[in-house]
Amino acid sequence: MKSKYLIIGGGVHGLSTAWNLCKKLKKKNQLKDNSVVVLEKTKVASGAGSISCGIARNNYFQPSMRELMAHSINVWNENAEQLTFHKVGYMQINSQLMVDHMSQVYEQQKNIGFESTFVTGSKDCDKYMKNIFADWQAQGIESVLHEKNSGYGHNSGAILGLAELAKKEGAKILEGIEVLEINNGSGSKAAKNVKTTKGTFEFENLIIAVGPWVEKFWKLMGYDDYINVNGSKQRMWSYNMLEEGELEYDPKLHTTNNNKESPIVHVDTEATLISKHSGNKIHENEIWGIYYKPDVYRNCIQGGSSPLEIKTEPHKVELEPYGHDSKKYKTSSEFYDKWTSSLAFCQKRFEGKHNNYRKRSNGGLGCLTPDKFPVFDVFNENIYLVADSNHGWKMVGVGELIADELLGKKSSILEPFRFNRYEQGKLHPRSKSPFPWS
Repeated sequence: MKSKYLIIGGGVHGLSTAWNLCKKLKKKNQLKDNSVVVLEKTKVASGAGSISCGIARNNYFQPSMRELMAHSINVWNENAEQLTFHKVGYMQINSQLMVDHMSQVYEQQKNIGFESTFVTGSKDCDKYMKNIFADWQAQGIESVLHEKNSGYGHNSGAILGLAELAKKEGAKILEGIEVLEINNGSGSKAAKNVKTTKGTFEFENLIIAVGPWVEKFWKLMGYDDYINVNGSKQRMWSYNMLEEGELEYDPKLHTTNNNKESPIVHVDTEATLISKHSGNKIHENEIWGIYYKPDVYRNCIQGGSSPLEIKTEPHKVELEPYGHDSKKYKTSSEFYDKWTSSLAFCQKRFEGKHNNYRKRSNGGLGCLTPDKFPVFDVFNENIYLVADSNHGWKMVGVGELIADELLGKKSSILEPFRFNRYEQGKLHPRSKSPFPWS
């Protein structure tokens, strides 16, 4: 089979790119059979995005990420029904350590027209939170950034929705096909075809959007493990394990004072955290963070805390079986003690709920770039690499921007995410949050 655009990966990025490419080609009267083909090695909605927390928010310390996420949240809201999106809002709640950074985030959100409310000072923050949750009881809070248009969706449901949108516009999605090799044309740097478990596929343009499997494809493209980062030799990839879980709690009961579905809550603080299970100190004199939300799709409260760094060399990390099926990478009893204690630290309704934690395998792996932010760029003349650096599911709007670039229209929003930023030393700034992606 030969296609104009061959996309590897049936996740959020691959499917949103296919959807938008087909729409744009159709407008130009250039859409033909097999113009846009997606190869998924297992089934659509079976990868990293399918077990993600499903949160879409704008809260980033990096201006370029805020602009990118503002665009994506517009896409979520404009296609809410197909993408299962709940516009419940997102609250970033912090101790004094992060007030200055959150103030900068708020000002930038105002500048780009992204609606949010910002509150500072412990008394005003406590009043604001108790106007939303009467049982709010977190101590030491000095700022609240409340985004109004953010929210969450059904992780795999949103991906299946994207697949339907892409197919309706004319994309061909082929499942159960694993890519084994990327081959160049004779005497050319440009890629010509891929060898798969189901034969050879030729193309004019190749889009690689494979989430945490990107390290494998980096090798298939012919690139080294190490790159030049502002004059120093650094690994291109590293892995983190996500720490996420679920609490047996009717999400319809997790409401605000006016009986609306709760916004997503994210707290970063240095307050001492005491285990509600053992009485021992979990955190003291160090910043820690959690997030949680109602999840009507899984009938629970769902959320997590900061990820764990995996020390194993990237090429030795065992990605298969992935996610809930992994016997090696799964959340621990220490996590659910911390998370359930953190929920009770925030709201009285969660006190005494430690044993409601769903003791099952949770969490997945994220493949991160040197500065922990995405790379969107062209390699080997005709390969467009989407390396989301574990920001994937929420960035549903990236597909539209990539489609524009593939059709010759450069995106100013994607410009800060080019690969050459590493050699040039134009790395994205880091916040004081305990989360590497904030």
